[in-house]
Amino acid sequence: MPAHRAITAIAIAALCGAGAVAPRPAHAADDLQRRVADAREVYQELINTPDRNVPRQLREGCKCVAVLPHVVKGAIGFGARFGRGVICCRDAGGGWSPVAFVQLTGGSWGLQIGAESADVVLFFMTDRGVRSLLGSKFTLGAKAGVAAGPVGRTAEAATDVKLNAEIYSYARTKGLFAGVSLEGARIAVDDKGDERYYGAPVTAKQILFDRSVPKRPEGMDAFLDALR
Repeated sequence: MPAHRAITAIAIAALCGAGAVAPRPAHAADDLQRRVADAREVYQELINTPDRNVPRQLREGCKCVAVLPHVVKGAIGFGARFGRGVICCRDAGGGWSPVAFVQLTGGSWGLQIGAESADVVLFFMTDRGVRSLLGSKFTLGAKAGVAAGPVGRTAEAATDVKLNAEIYSYARTKGLFAGVSLEGARIAVDDKGDERYYGAPVTAKQILFDRSVPKRPEGMDAFLDALR
């Protein structure tokens, strides 16, 4: 195996660890419910951080929100990311869909070493980016333009005119949230997670745009309330 591929395999294995292994059926529901609960906590902390909050216009104008708690980024020469989270979209009347599950991966070359965990929030400003996501994994910045999200009170005036990017991204590592560009990261729907969470086969399209799910699991409504 070429050296760079071996390093890649080691980095990805170190990042994903047990998280890359599908949870046992007896614990699958609990694992997914914890993911939804963690996403709720991350989102509430993002919008309630004093003087570093997300501009109201961005929050009210977005079409979908994805929250990925504990995205792990590590590097031993090769940098890699791995994280899982949830996404919700709203209809023309402002009502939020049930949650669908997503996962984020990505990598970059460079002289780097170490590891860190970040909470990531993505605001999708158009339906196009999310509908592209439904078809297959896509790369942020390629199929959908992504920019660092504005923060703080002074950002309100800057975003009053127009929001040009399709996706705005935020991350928190060891402290306050900040806008961060995630170009090159890849995001995809987690169909297996959706099926385990709802207890029956269901597609992300049915969840996000048709609002058709077999049941409403405990804890989901609390996350939706946080988005309102």
